[in-house]
This record gives sequence, C-alpha cells and structure tokens, in this order.
Amino acid sequence: MSQPRLDHPDGLPIGDGWLSAPSTAEVRFPYDGSVVATAPVGDEALAHRALDEALAVRDEVGRLPSHVRRRALQAAHDTVERHRDDLERLLVAETGKPLVDCRVEVARTLLTLQTAAEEVARLHGETVPLDLLPSGEGLLGFWVRKPIGVVVGIAGFNYPVLLATHKIAPAIAAGCPVVVKPAPQTPLSTIWLVHVVREALHEAGAPRAALQLVTGGPDVGVALTTDRRVGAVSFTGSAAVGHRIARDAAPTKVLLELGSNAALVVAADADLDAAADAVVRGGYYASGQACISVQRVVVVDAVREAFLQRLTSRMGEVVVGDPRDEATRVSALIDDGSTGRVLEWVQQAVDAGARLVGGGTREGTSIVPTVLLDVPDGVSAWDEEIFGPVVAVRSVPDLDTAFEVVNRSRYGLHASVFTASLATAFEAVDRIETGGVIVNEVPGFRSDVMPYGGVKDSGTGREGPRFAIDELTVTRMAVIRPTTG
Repeated sequence: MSQPRLDHPDGLPIGDGWLSAPSTAEVRFPYDGSVVATAPVGDEALAHRALDEALAVRDEVGRLPSHVRRRALQAAHDTVERHRDDLERLLVAETGKPLVDCRVEVARTLLTLQTAAEEVARLHGETVPLDLLPSGEGLLGFWVRKPIGVVVGIAGFNYPVLLATHKIAPAIAAGCPVVVKPAPQTPLSTIWLVHVVREALHEAGAPRAALQLVTGGPDVGVALTTDRRVGAVSFTGSAAVGHRIARDAAPTKVLLELGSNAALVVAADADLDAAADAVVRGGYYASGQACISVQRVVVVDAVREAFLQRLTSRMGEVVVGDPRDEATRVSALIDDGSTGRVLEWVQQAVDAGARLVGGGTREGTSIVPTVLLDVPDGVSAWDEEIFGPVVAVRSVPDLDTAFEVVNRSRYGLHASVFTASLATAFEAVDRIETGGVIVNEVPGFRSDVMPYGGVKDSGTGREGPRFAIDELTVTRMAVIRPTTG
C-alpha cells in the first residue's frame, strides 16, 4: 500500500534539524500486510540527545510570549486542516482503522489544536487576600502559573495523531518543551504532525527544538522517562506499562491514561432501542481498539431478553472489511498478535461458561463483531481490557447490583447508564467510580475540551487542553511588602 504524500525531511526531528536514525523498520498495513513505508527507528543515544536539546531551550520556551505560542498552535491547526484528507488516508494505512474513525480522529485533532491555542489566553493566576491574618497586613499576594519544564509524551497506536496532539498542544501552550515518542507500529502520521508543529513554531519565532520526536522500543521509552531532568511524563497505553513508568520515573510527575473495560448499564426504564444502538456504535468503532469502547453491558433482569433481541438483530449491520471502504466499521486489529489474543480470550470465556451469541471467528484478517453472554468474573474478557470488537453482556436483578458490578472492576475510565429517570442519572453520577459517567450515550463519548482521565488502574491526571495545561504548570506564589517603612 503506497503512503499518501505528506512531505517532511528524512530522519528524526531532534534539536533544530533532523538526525539520521541508526536503523529503520517497515510499517505495514494491518489489513493485508503490505508495506506502507519505511520509518526511522531511534535509540537511547538519540533519546538522550533530544532531552539535552529540550533542556537547552527550556528557559527560552518558558519565556515565549503568549502571542507566539498561540500563533504557532493556530498555524499548525491550519496546516493540518489543509492536509486532512491525506492525513486521514495515512492513518488508515498505518493503523488499519476504518476510514470513518480516522476522519473522527483528524477532526478531534483539529479541535485540540484550536482549543489549546485559545487556552493560552486563559493561562493566568489571581490575587490572594493575605491580610486574613494580622501578619499579612500590608502584604500583596498573587500567584502565577509557570511551566513544569521538559515534558515527555508517549502515545498509543490506536489514535496516534490525536493522542500525540494531547501531549504536544498543552505542553506548548504551557511553555514546556516536549519530546514525543509514538508507538512503534504507527510512527508515520506523528512524524508528519511534529514536522508541521515545528515549522509553525519556527515561523512564529520559537525554536524548533521546543518539539522533538524519537521513535523506538522500550529502551527509548525508559531513557526518556527515567531522566531526572524531565518535568513531567504523559503516557497513554496499557496499565502494566503505565505502572512501571510511574515507579521508574518517581519522583517526576506522571500523567497516565491507561485504558479500561468500559461498562454500559441498561436500567429497566431505558430506551432499549437506543441502548442497543449504543452498544453497536460504541462497542465496535475503531474495531474495538478504543479504551472507552463498550466492553461490559450490565442489564437489569426485567429487560434482559428484550434488550438482547434488539442487540442481536442489529449485529448484521456492523460491516466488516477493508478499512478504506466508507461503509466499513470493523477491520483488522493492529497486528496478528492482538488478533490471536482477543480470540483466545473469547474462547477462554466460552470455556468458563459464557455463551457465544455471535461472532468469535475471523473473517479474513478481521474478527467478526462478537457478543458474549454471562461471562463470569475472573475471566479476562470481563475483567481486563480486551481491545477488540467484543462485547460481554450480563444481567443483574436491580440497579444497585449493576452499580456494584461496574465498580468491582479495577479500572475506572468511563461508564454509561441508559435510563429515563433523572434520579437514576444523578445516582449513577454519584455512585459509579469512573472519571466520566455518560447518561444515555456511549461511554466512548469524549469531547476533547472536557477533563478526561480515570481512577483506580485507569490512571492519574486529566487531559483536555485546559486541564492538561494545569497539569503541566506549577503555581508560583508571590508575596510582596510594597514598603519596609
């Protein structure tokens, strides 16, 4: 498969220019295994070089005027907008994700760049009434926000451009140099994005080294995250890797978005057609490779059979095939290893007593959209993040039990509840232990301007430009006695 034409220099964007990488690797189209392009692969030495270059411009980037930071982000947005069709096709090629989902990714990337540019104007502090104590009489107090320093951003393969943008844009808005590491499977679109932002920085009067990128494997990630000169690490990926980063990076601040096994609760008074539609839309978009896609469906017994009838009747609508096709909703996963693991987890669930209602097989390189019924606890397809086109349905006697089932998970990113009751909606928001509770919509709903993140093993910290900028800045308190007379 040929790569769409998105030009940038050869090598890796490190320092003010581009450096040759010690090796290369083929990036393959997951759907048929054809070669998309050859990508540069960095190493520990280049990771250390990038950090050195970032530290060298740390003070300069931290002092960049607001208008420079805002203009650079806006210019990057405009360039991405002009090339959005090619970027969408490149995302399809390297991720294997359906075109419809790649279009959503680019649209959300544009919103994130735009919003981060706007947030530059809102980065400010406030005064503090120090004279609440007699000792503070005559003192002027105010606080400002200062950049945390060099940021390391590590993104996952499923939404490579969007996830990288959620690292890059808030860091630049906050005045922090940032070094990005894309997933080894999907470096191409992120390299181009970094090139675009670096040129926008240069044109606005900022150093290109404010943003750099190093590709590579775990050794590169370790080199970047364990350097004590780093101000913050922002990681999107698996819980196991995130926990290791948090341990190894301490005491550096770490922001973690670690995925989930998102639940959707169907109350007895729910609109069952809408709930079934949400499972079909929310369980299989991006071929199930989304951390807030529907994985667990918890249905109150009173509507179990009616809901299942509606769900199973809709499954044939989920088109499986070539991700370049406008109609496709499920295609190949990122690699054969992921496909094999998902099918193994489905079989383990069946062996443990679950019933396979549909799917569970391969169609070419893709997994047929799958529904499992009555998956018990202790089985990976229920307990862990499956990251594939698989939905597990379980019924419970009442809403109290449903909320308890949702909360028993070690994860807590997003959950949703379908109900006609405002009281139930507010109870769900109060009781469900997740970073976001979505009522009468898919748990996969995310606006990029809202605070996004999880609790428990789903991570720490929040994304969304406004909230990420807060994470990547520190308060500095000023206390001034205007006169000593």
